[in-house]
Amino acid sequence: MREALILHALVAPGFFQSAAVRTALLMGAIVAVANGLVGIFVVIRGQAFLGHALSDVGAAGGAGAALVGVQVLWGFLAGGFVSGALADAGLSESRGRDVATGIVLATALGFGALFLYLITTTTSNANITQTVLFGSIFTINPALLPSMGLLSLGTVALLTFIYRPLLYVSVIPEVARARGIPLRLINLLYLVVVVAAVEQAALMVGALLSTALIVGPAAIAVRLTSRPGLRLGVAAVVGVAATSLGILLAYDSFYWPPAGRGWPDSFFISTLILLGYLAVTLRTRHDRRTLPGDRSSTP
Repeated sequence: MREALILHALVAPGFFQSAAVRTALLMGAIVAVANGLVGIFVVIRGQAFLGHALSDVGAAGGAGAALVGVQVLWGFLAGGFVSGALADAGLSESRGRDVATGIVLATALGFGALFLYLITTTTSNANITQTVLFGSIFTINPALLPSMGLLSLGTVALLTFIYRPLLYVSVIPEVARARGIPLRLINLLYLVVVVAAVEQAALMVGALLSTALIVGPAAIAVRLTSRPGLRLGVAAVVGVAATSLGILLAYDSFYWPPAGRGWPDSFFISTLILLGYLAVTLRTRHDRRTLPGDRSSTP
């Protein structure tokens, strides 16, 4: 009886019976796994800014697609791939890549603002700004589920194919060069999987918050373990857990006062990831201070 009351308090009525919720949970899990796996390399390569830039630039593509009546997902992907190619073209040094990424980002944000302005002033699609910038997994067209599934599967498959050489390139590039690994090709394929993962997350939680899914779970996994294979699994599990719980809280919030409004799922997902990262960071620091022989642990 007590367990039933607790479950009723945590899960609002109709949660598992809702088709929109089931679609959101499945789509969220698919996207979270792809972002968690790809995010490990984004974190260990120190390229969180690149993930953020690709999502913001993808917003311009999404807004442009909505303006001409095309599915927003394809606009996100087109914008991400174009911006990624422009930022990476001919650049080998990280400093030059950061400058190019910043320039592309600023230009794309300008175009995104223009497209959103044209949509809101010339059409009746007043919700497009919310959809592009902040997302809403409950309103994604269920017909997109097969496309999202195939896209995520392709992303994971490509990452699996380049996993070992990409690990060398990311951690010990000198050894990668000595082994004859084609750095340019591996970096290009890596960029493809990053764009695919980031833009899927942008459709789900919005361009402004999609970085949380590709960086947050991976950062937590990197804090928890140093084993590369285990990091991938932890990042995927954390991403799916945060996404699923975020969807549950967003659904429950419709019953919070004032009832009938609800809070965005993107807020809950990003907040849960932040809280998880803070908890892991505090625990890691505490463990370091209390290690045997650590001077800080002695009176």
